[in-house]
Amino acid sequence: MGFHTFDAERAGDLEDLARFRYCSRDELLGHMAVDREAVVADLGSGTGFYTDEVAPFVGSVYAVDVQSEMHDYYRSKGMPENVDPVTSDIASLPFADGELDAAFSTMTFHEFATPESLRELTRVTADGGRVVTVDWTAKGTGEPGPPLDERYDAAAAVEKFQAAGFTVDHSVERPDTFVVVATS
Repeated sequence: MGFHTFDAERAGDLEDLARFRYCSRDELLGHMAVDREAVVADLGSGTGFYTDEVAPFVGSVYAVDVQSEMHDYYRSKGMPENVDPVTSDIASLPFADGELDAAFSTMTFHEFATPESLRELTRVTADGGRVVTVDWTAKGTGEPGPPLDERYDAAAAVEKFQAAGFTVDHSVERPDTFVVVATS
């Protein structure tokens, strides 16, 4: 399975409000179950579309993306004060052990789902902290999202999280996406 990143030249496409059809702010916050002082990370934050939605409800958010161009775009549109952009691969996050109360990824799991990345998430997520993943499912139609051969389904994602030491509390397969909620 090949891992790729979203084309930074198409960053504006990530601001499409139709994305809420696949994942809402309330869904992310409900699954993360964090308080207003929480430290969370948006994994593969891109232009900050979902980061902006979560930021008002937590203490701070790390907007993690491997492409600095995405952070440039995010800064140009306006970044909330409690958001800190972090240019990093998920496999080598610059956070202390247990620093994150929660993390979330929206339509990016297929870009970083390596054993190394998931072990790193285990390291940086506090005991009892949750990682919420919403991504395109391999059982979907292929429209929209990446090619089917670059995706996982919920069962494969669950296996990857469990192999990294997480407990999976919730998983569901939907028509175009899946949701997995894992606790460290």
